[in-house]
Amino acid sequence: MPELPDVTVYVERLNSLLAGRVLSRIRLASPFLLRTFDPPISALNGRTVEGFRRIGKRIIWKFDEDLRLVMHLMVSGRIRWKEAGAKVPGKIGLAAFDFEHGSLIFTEASTKKRASLCLVRGDEAVAEHDRGGIEVLDSTVEQFAEQLRSRNHTLKRTLTDQHLFSGIGNAYSDEILHRAKLSPVTWTSRLDDEQIGRLYDSIRVILTEWTDRMREEVGDGFPDKVTAFRKEMAVHGKFKEPCPVCGSPVQRIRYASNESNYCARCQNGGKLLADRSLSRLMKKEWPRTLEELEEKRGGK
Repeated sequence: MPELPDVTVYVERLNSLLAGRVLSRIRLASPFLLRTFDPPISALNGRTVEGFRRIGKRIIWKFDEDLRLVMHLMVSGRIRWKEAGAKVPGKIGLAAFDFEHGSLIFTEASTKKRASLCLVRGDEAVAEHDRGGIEVLDSTVEQFAEQLRSRNHTLKRTLTDQHLFSGIGNAYSDEILHRAKLSPVTWTSRLDDEQIGRLYDSIRVILTEWTDRMREEVGDGFPDKVTAFRKEMAVHGKFKEPCPVCGSPVQRIRYASNESNYCARCQNGGKLLADRSLSRLMKKEWPRTLEELEEKRGGK
């Protein structure tokens, strides 16, 4: 799912390309995309785009007469800038936004069709799409600590809860926790002030570094290759690859449709976290440390 760095760069490039431009028409290719009916989506045809902004992981289009288009990319949604009148792809195409100088193509590489558009009137209606999480880049460490301690959950779950923190998802939470040297399953109630400060600094560094990196990659173009898996990442998507800090193999735990990637040595004192499915299967045979894991692998 595109997260804060991705959506921030999307918004910046959309403002550069489309603010002040007339939206000729919208071509909807999927009946599941539009989640509202009043005002009708046709009300945007021929209107000038006033600008874009981000709320969490959503992109907000601003038009005159208080019209606002809320775009949520969800996990597999992407937008690409193409030549004017470009065809909407058959299997993954959701919509096209046509302008005189090009077309913005909205796609979703998933059969679940979770991406959405909502056309509403006024910023109060837009606020209903705001999950309420704070922007860590705009908050003090005291505000961050208060929010973190407001609920007692694991760090991974807490960081990715949009009701608590805005714009952080599965990929960057892995990178943040690795930088902070904290286990993804540590309970928020068990963190001391020093650990909270370290986590706060890590969030700000990771989100800023990756936003700047993406800006540099995109330049004056458009972010056509948004992905949650990047070779420069430390642990996310790097299962069994060496940790860039200590060289130990990156581990993972899976739960539901998500997973956490972490370094056992850097983040958990060398102890392995129990993968729910595998630990149930192996029971007493489940290795508790990296050393036990290496012994078991060596015995095969």
